[in-house]
Amino acid sequence: MFWEAFGSVVLGFALSWAAAHRLTDRLPSRRVVLGAGVLGALFGSLITHAALGPGYALGTLLGAVAVAAVVLSLLLRPTRRLRRATQT
Repeated sequence: MFWEAFGSVVLGFALSWAAAHRLTDRLPSRRVVLGAGVLGALFGSLITHAALGPGYALGTLLGAVAVAAVVLSLLLRPTRRLRRATQT
Protein backbone atom coordinates (compact mmCIF):
# COMPACT_ATOMS: atom_id res chain seq x y z
CA MET A 1 0.00 0.00 0.00
CA PHE A 2 2.83 2.40 0.79
CA TRP A 3 4.47 1.96 -2.61
CA GLU A 4 1.15 2.42 -4.39
CA ALA A 5 0.59 5.68 -2.52
CA PHE A 6 4.14 6.84 -3.19
CA GLY A 7 3.86 5.93 -6.87
CA SER A 8 0.55 7.73 -7.19
CA VAL A 9 2.00 10.87 -5.59
CA VAL A 10 4.92 10.79 -8.02
CA LEU A 11 2.60 10.27 -11.00
CA GLY A 12 0.25 13.00 -9.79
CA PHE A 13 3.17 15.37 -9.40
CA ALA A 14 4.45 14.54 -12.88
CA LEU A 15 1.01 14.99 -14.42
CA SER A 16 0.40 18.30 -12.67
CA TRP A 17 3.88 19.56 -13.53
CA ALA A 18 3.31 18.74 -17.19
CA ALA A 19 -0.10 20.45 -17.11
CA ALA A 20 1.32 23.52 -15.38
CA HIS A 21 4.17 23.67 -17.88
CA ARG A 22 1.99 23.16 -20.96
CA LEU A 23 -1.12 25.18 -19.96
CA THR A 24 0.39 28.05 -18.00
CA ASP A 25 -2.08 30.67 -19.24
CA ARG A 26 -5.18 28.56 -18.51
CA LEU A 27 -4.37 27.37 -14.98
CA PRO A 28 -4.08 29.17 -11.63
CA SER A 29 -0.76 29.43 -9.81
CA ARG A 30 1.72 26.58 -10.07
CA ARG A 31 1.49 25.84 -6.34
CA VAL A 32 -2.26 25.25 -6.56
CA VAL A 33 -1.88 23.03 -9.65
CA LEU A 34 0.87 20.90 -8.12
CA GLY A 35 -1.03 20.48 -4.86
CA ALA A 36 -4.27 19.59 -6.62
CA GLY A 37 -2.55 17.03 -8.82
CA VAL A 38 -0.80 15.32 -5.93
CA LEU A 39 -3.88 15.29 -3.69
CA GLY A 40 -6.10 14.13 -6.54
CA ALA A 41 -3.75 11.25 -7.30
CA LEU A 42 -3.54 10.27 -3.65
CA PHE A 43 -7.33 10.33 -3.32
CA GLY A 44 -7.69 8.36 -6.55
CA SER A 45 -5.22 5.80 -5.27
CA LEU A 46 -7.21 5.41 -2.06
CA ILE A 47 -10.52 5.02 -3.88
CA THR A 48 -9.15 2.60 -6.48
CA HIS A 49 -7.32 0.52 -3.89
CA ALA A 50 -10.51 0.27 -1.84
CA ALA A 51 -12.48 -0.80 -4.92
CA LEU A 52 -9.99 -3.30 -6.36
CA GLY A 53 -8.31 -4.57 -3.23
CA PRO A 54 -4.66 -5.49 -2.73
CA GLY A 55 -2.65 -6.99 -5.55
CA TYR A 56 -3.74 -4.63 -8.31
CA ALA A 57 -0.94 -2.07 -8.22
CA LEU A 58 -1.15 -1.14 -11.90
CA GLY A 59 -4.92 -0.66 -11.70
CA THR A 60 -4.50 1.45 -8.58
CA LEU A 61 -1.95 3.67 -10.30
CA LEU A 62 -4.15 4.03 -13.37
CA GLY A 63 -7.07 5.05 -11.16
CA ALA A 64 -4.87 7.55 -9.37
CA VAL A 65 -3.79 9.17 -12.65
CA ALA A 66 -7.39 9.26 -13.89
CA VAL A 67 -8.66 11.04 -10.78
CA ALA A 68 -5.71 13.45 -10.83
CA ALA A 69 -6.48 14.31 -14.45
CA VAL A 70 -10.12 14.97 -13.58
CA VAL A 71 -9.15 17.21 -10.66
CA LEU A 72 -6.71 19.14 -12.85
CA SER A 73 -9.33 19.55 -15.56
CA LEU A 74 -11.58 21.27 -13.05
CA LEU A 75 -8.95 23.99 -12.64
CA LEU A 76 -8.84 24.89 -16.35
CA ARG A 77 -10.14 28.27 -17.46
CA PRO A 78 -11.43 28.81 -20.99
CA THR A 79 -9.21 30.62 -23.46
CA ARG A 80 -10.13 34.11 -24.55
CA ARG A 81 -10.46 33.24 -28.22
CA LEU A 82 -13.12 30.58 -27.56
CA ARG A 83 -15.46 32.93 -25.73
CA ARG A 84 -18.32 34.34 -27.71
CA ALA A 85 -18.39 38.05 -28.24
CA THR A 86 -21.35 39.78 -26.68
CA GLN A 87 -23.51 41.72 -29.07
CA THR A 88 -24.00 45.38 -28.33
